[in-house]
Amino acid sequence: MVQFSSLFNGLAKSISIKNGKKDRIDVGREAADVLAKEARKNELMLSSPGIVNGEGSNNFASVFSKRGQKGMNQDCFVVWEEFGCQEDMTFCGIFDGHGPWGHVVAKRVRKLMPSSLLCNWQETLALNPLELYSEKDLDRRSLHQFAIWKQSYLRTFSAIDQDLEQHPSIDSFHSGTTALTIVRQGDLIVLANIGDSRAVLATISDDGILVPVQLTVDLKPNLPQEIERIKQRKGRILSSEDEPGVYRVWLPSGETPSGPGLAISRAFGDYYIKGFGLISEPEVTQRQITCRDQFAILATDGVWDVISNQQAVEIVSSSPRREESAERLVAHAVRAWKRKRPGLAMDDISAICLFFHSSSPSPSPNPIKVP
Repeated sequence: MVQFSSLFNGLAKSISIKNGKKDRIDVGREAADVLAKEARKNELMLSSPGIVNGEGSNNFASVFSKRGQKGMNQDCFVVWEEFGCQEDMTFCGIFDGHGPWGHVVAKRVRKLMPSSLLCNWQETLALNPLELYSEKDLDRRSLHQFAIWKQSYLRTFSAIDQDLEQHPSIDSFHSGTTALTIVRQGDLIVLANIGDSRAVLATISDDGILVPVQLTVDLKPNLPQEIERIKQRKGRILSSEDEPGVYRVWLPSGETPSGPGLAISRAFGDYYIKGFGLISEPEVTQRQITCRDQFAILATDGVWDVISNQQAVEIVSSSPRREESAERLVAHAVRAWKRKRPGLAMDDISAICLFFHSSSPSPSPNPIKVP
């Protein structure tokens, strides 16, 4: 048995004793599931609109979602304060399903992601302890810390995609989901992203103005690094006359079943096109949080299709109460859809606003109005 944190290790041992000889990974997952259940019980985990604010924590998360005009809401999310019973850790994830089973796929990924990531992180950390580095090696320690998270994320995303493919009652052949997640551990944030949801940071510039910093890339098929991979796998990238400027991944000519074109280059599920350039491997990035960094916004493309990064930061920062920030951003996006895209069915719209400090962020000097 690998040496996990004391609580995790104790849970894993008790489960191992109870169930006899059982695969170590399965034991670890069960331990992570127990911690997740306790987090929900103690109101430290949120998967419906509301807020999360752990006692004594500087973090504060506001979450809201609104169904669009295309049927069932296929967006979902999760926030876990004191992630894995670690006081300095918070996990946030937002998922945007698509296809006939998209809502089911997104919810399955939401269920699996936190516990699977926690288990993989504990396993990887036990094999690569941070205690090897002294206080003088802070830079090397930080790089090593990020490497542990990156490896944990890669293993997690791979395992979840395999779970979906083999699941007996979920049809993910023509359905899938994006996934955007963030872990805050002390002053480090680590992001993992597939699809076109986006994370934007609000930070105070040298001029004292709150400005946006885009933390993730919208993973579209027409990005240079995505084009190369897709073409190597014989996939096609086309923009139709009906959707000028919207590029989709298509199967090679003559392949059957034809399947719909996909407007993202990475996703869970969508196995009809997985062999032709679509992948579920996330882009994993990091940032050290400073006193200037105020909050991060994680939102599905229903927000970013009609709201700019700058607008989003100003909308959230000018919210009278943090509790209302995500709902206020979503409401602005709804109005912007009606104004900017009349006649088009509004997409599902969801947002998480994660604040980093106990004090409220400085309001924007020039609040905007979004019709």
